[in-house]
Amino acid sequence: MDESTPMPTPPPEWSDVYQRSLDCVHCGLCLSSCPTYRVTGREQSSPRGRIYLMRGAAEGRISAGELLRDETSLCLGCRACETACPSGVGYGAMLERAREEVQRAGLRQDAPHRVERFLLRKLVPHPRRLAAVFDLLEWVQRLRLDRVVARVLPARLREAHALLPPVPPRALRQERPERVAAEGAPRGRVGVLVGCVMPELFAPTHAATLRVLAANGFEVVAPEGQGCCGALQAHAGDADTARELARRNLEAFADVDVVVNDSAGCGAALRDAGHWLPGEGEALAAKSRDVCEWLDEQGLRGPLGPVEARVCYDDPCHLLHGQGVGAAPRRLLEAVPDLELVPHADAAACCGAAGTYNLTQPAMSRAVLERKLDALAAADPDIVATGNPGCLMQLRRGVAARGLRAEVLHPVEILDRSYVAAAAPR
Repeated sequence: MDESTPMPTPPPEWSDVYQRSLDCVHCGLCLSSCPTYRVTGREQSSPRGRIYLMRGAAEGRISAGELLRDETSLCLGCRACETACPSGVGYGAMLERAREEVQRAGLRQDAPHRVERFLLRKLVPHPRRLAAVFDLLEWVQRLRLDRVVARVLPARLREAHALLPPVPPRALRQERPERVAAEGAPRGRVGVLVGCVMPELFAPTHAATLRVLAANGFEVVAPEGQGCCGALQAHAGDADTARELARRNLEAFADVDVVVNDSAGCGAALRDAGHWLPGEGEALAAKSRDVCEWLDEQGLRGPLGPVEARVCYDDPCHLLHGQGVGAAPRRLLEAVPDLELVPHADAAACCGAAGTYNLTQPAMSRAVLERKLDALAAADPDIVATGNPGCLMQLRRGVAARGLRAEVLHPVEILDRSYVAAAAPR
């Protein structure tokens, strides 16, 4: 386009995507960091190619049709391209807006996406409904009926079943104290985001988070009225629900100076609150901290006990690329006596979980995961540490399927073990 050619005026619904697309200089430095491009080698399945498609739709040169739908759905939204990009292109925000317009155009009407939309609107944001479902799943698992049912499930539902970890006992899942007192000399007061999946499927991890924060001198409060962060809904193109959930958390944490979370995806959503609630959400974004980031900023309080293990830390995409936090979890692990932090070749790449991606795009999810499992197998750790529930489920399934010996844990669980070891009689 030469200087005499007027710039196109995109329709209002595409203006944000169009403006962001102008930052892309098409250098291609993002290509090697893109999981789907690494698997397919297709330009259209790279960040640069998808930006071309999104800009074409914004300019009216192409229709928001099946190609745009398929490529925005195939993208994991890992945001590794943002880390690689020298121009600072806000690809994640572009992707979510494009998915929103694809949704509005009625292009995602197949059964998996209808089910996804129903679950993300009618189940996940509602704690009582979600708890009732996990009560049922716990009962089914206890009676081992899930193994029987799995044999007759359709292939895609078998994939979902394989991802599901053992559901913690109801007593542990319902143990959600509104306040945990600080131990020792107090260092401050923090709010904790309970979220939706963490307290139901990862109750032990969540309990470890509370204990470690308390052991470090922080009073922990869990304000009423908070709920799901909206990350899954935003990734699925349901901006209205994402905004509603962001507003709920903005109000719930209004009187808290720091909001700590133990889920990388939730943390990235909180830090994007200004995108969903312009002029208001920035306050919530500014005070959001991942638990590892917060503990690293404040400094770990000792004593720490030994944890004899070789540990591979695997970066959750929405912690490393979405929040820029990569060194903090490693520094915390390195502080644990007798723990050896072992690098592996694919630590910064996506594992293929990506919210509900491993359910909606199972083939690509498996292909992305295989590369990471190759790297972990070569490193042969005792523990794989990662800080996001989707990554924990994906890696646990992959490690088990490969027959690797590693345990998969959240970094805060390793810190919790260290504090327990320090307190044990010698």
